[in-house]
Amino acid sequence: MVRAGSLIVGNSHLGMIAGPCSVESEEQTISVARAIKAAGATALRGGAFKPRTSPYSFQGLKEEGLKILATARDETGLAVVTEVVSEQDVDLVASYADVLQIGARNMQNYRLLEAAGYAGKPVLLKRGASATMDELLLAAEYILNASNPNVILCERGIRTFETHTRYTLALSAVPYLHDRTHLPVVVDPSHGTGHSALVPRMAAAAIAAGADGLIIEVHPDPENALSDGYQSLNFQEFEALMELCRRVADAVGKII
Repeated sequence: MVRAGSLIVGNSHLGMIAGPCSVESEEQTISVARAIKAAGATALRGGAFKPRTSPYSFQGLKEEGLKILATARDETGLAVVTEVVSEQDVDLVASYADVLQIGARNMQNYRLLEAAGYAGKPVLLKRGASATMDELLLAAEYILNASNPNVILCERGIRTFETHTRYTLALSAVPYLHDRTHLPVVVDPSHGTGHSALVPRMAAAAIAAGADGLIIEVHPDPENALSDGYQSLNFQEFEALMELCRRVADAVGKII
């Protein structure tokens, strides 16, 4: 089990992490934090530093974004989960965040993994888009070897020949990882599918498969989001997702 403020992941507790792909403004982020807390989320996600495929895409508000996330935490009490993209930024991000996220692109950035481990904060490690299970577990070992036992593994879909979804969400990874390691496993159905309409049912399926938590993208106006709006839920959709997930959680003995 990993605990960080309001977030508990593992030992029958479902960590429900939700929020915008990118921190765009204080108004946007705080409105999301209020809405997801009211619906039952236990942590706020949001990108202040955004690794983007195109250098011309929105790169995040950086430290200003971290300050906004901290303000949202002060108001709602939700733990903050945010990505660190550079070894040089670890101390800065750790000074604001409750959980450091290592994104899929950086799963094998070993110096970054070590630095995040030594920061002393829980680390949420996402599986790379083409990474095997063994590669994911060895990446986790870099964090564990930095004397940091608080690692959360994240299945977020892998790249296959299929194109009807953004990635192929490999839910078999959840029981497999539980069989191989003691670490809690969360699932990201937002990146795993890339389509908001698919997110609720895949979230429910992840819980049925034994996931210890979910990480969901939520935005007040997905159509006008600066990044990943097509896979983000609005407030009403997230509330409905939480209701569905509670029913599945009750059936499999999990606690939200």
